[in-house]
Amino acid sequence: MQLFYAPTSPFARIVRVALLELGLTSQIEQHLVTLRDPGSALLPYNAVGRVPTLELDNGVVLTETPLILTYLDTLHAGRPLLPRDGSDGWRAMARLGTVIGMIDSIAVWNRELRRPEDERSPTVLALEHTRTHRVLDSLETVVAGDDWTGPVDASHIALVAALGYCDVRHPVCDWRTGRPALVAWFEALAALPSFQATAPRLD
Repeated sequence: MQLFYAPTSPFARIVRVALLELGLTSQIEQHLVTLRDPGSALLPYNAVGRVPTLELDNGVVLTETPLILTYLDTLHAGRPLLPRDGSDGWRAMARLGTVIGMIDSIAVWNRELRRPEDERSPTVLALEHTRTHRVLDSLETVVAGDDWTGPVDASHIALVAALGYCDVRHPVCDWRTGRPALVAWFEALAALPSFQATAPRLD
């Protein structure tokens, strides 16, 4: 199997952390690829051109992070990253959905800011700024209430990836100010080896 990723993608980072947490790195080759590039090595495998992309041994190609995480959970006998049993499992799935939605919002916001200033949409910028900070405020509340404690699962990985992306690639999103519980939660998890090994960096 082989995983295609870009080092700054929060979606790809979620899968890369998952491989480390599940002890699956020896089973899956990892290939760094370029994005938005007509010559990208990714395109023969995934015409959509998005990461993460996972090619299985039988040639099936999976894209979209939750689908790949679902498959990875079939490769080990330990605690699943995407638990589905009981109310705790669905709570974890709900948390993951919230964070994936926030990452989508951050991606649109960031993409709009990369456009020439006279081509940017103030409406889009305002919408995604408001959406992202609304989610961050709700996360501060639930993290402060201990709703995000417990063993690391997919939702934990996704939130660390999202906040780490903001720190390095989207600093205009000042997620730390006024959110002490979220900061403390992030710093504790970001210190784990799997997150340190995949942390995005400025090139």
